[in-house]
Amino acid sequence: MTIQELVKLRLQSQHISGVDFKTPHDVARHMGAMQAQDYNGALWAIGLRTKDATLKDVEQAILNREIVRTWPMRGTLHFVAAEDIRWMLKLTAPRQIAAQAGRRRNLELPDDEIQKAKGVLESVLSKHAYLSRHDLLEFLEKSGIKTAGQRGIHILLYWAQSGLICFGPHIGKQPSFALLENWVPKVKELSREESLAELTKRYFTSHGPATLKDYMWWSSLIAKDAKEGLELAKKDLTKEVIEDKTYYFSSALKTSPKPATYLLPGFDEYMLGYTDRSAILHTDHAQKVVPGNNGMFLSTVVINGQIAGLWKKVPRAKSINIQLIPFTSFTSAQKQQIETAAKRYSDFIGTPVTIA
Repeated sequence: MTIQELVKLRLQSQHISGVDFKTPHDVARHMGAMQAQDYNGALWAIGLRTKDATLKDVEQAILNREIVRTWPMRGTLHFVAAEDIRWMLKLTAPRQIAAQAGRRRNLELPDDEIQKAKGVLESVLSKHAYLSRHDLLEFLEKSGIKTAGQRGIHILLYWAQSGLICFGPHIGKQPSFALLENWVPKVKELSREESLAELTKRYFTSHGPATLKDYMWWSSLIAKDAKEGLELAKKDLTKEVIEDKTYYFSSALKTSPKPATYLLPGFDEYMLGYTDRSAILHTDHAQKVVPGNNGMFLSTVVINGQIAGLWKKVPRAKSINIQLIPFTSFTSAQKQQIETAAKRYSDFIGTPVTIA
């Protein structure tokens, strides 16, 4: 296998090319977890992997409690299939909670105050299907729990990772939260081994070809657990060695359609799903995607599997203007392909799109 073949297979395993999923839930379940720090970008990440889905379809899947946003790994937000949220949190969140203990100490958030906040959250959310973050923080303040200076968000983070709360639908531009017990019906619990096998299989099926190191970074699992998961899932995987690195992927991934041109959102799994991004992004351009290494990943133009530039939205009165920032000049043929990709985005958001 060559690097070029690897890139084609990733486009297919990620269902960026050859899109055939019918629902947002199908996408989330296949991907395992999809980074959702940028809410609107995450909706598009799901939409572009779903055949003919619109923004309303993805938002309805959230309202229908089919997909859920929470903090399962790496201390950052992801969308997951609703039925996966409990076993995934149980497997991946404890190390994150422990790792954030120092930050809670810096914020002067002792355990007794964290527990007091739990009582407040349970009390108010038992009376409402969901409440906005603003309203929840106000309830905490009224109960004598200070929320300024990131104290509030770390309280919500702690109890989301602990499985008490999860995100509900957006209320306007505000995120909301609900009690997980009320928001997502319980399903059969997985054992630790079953969870390890399932998460590992999901990752390599949806992100492969990828290395064990990629998986460890993505999942936040320690090496021992990641290796155990790989051993448990290997019957469903195959492997290839490229330049002394071993890559794993689904045994069912055999062929790949010809790569096309795509407009991916910032924080998309095609970029964020791997610790080594050299196969799709030249090192000369890495700083352009993440300016100043500030952790904010910009939206990318992907041509033949390679990140070839950036794009950003400029809202107009009745349309969206897309400004292109190529790393090198786009050809006429590439511009036509970008226009096709922009038409798909236009159909998704239900708004006319023009390209600068």
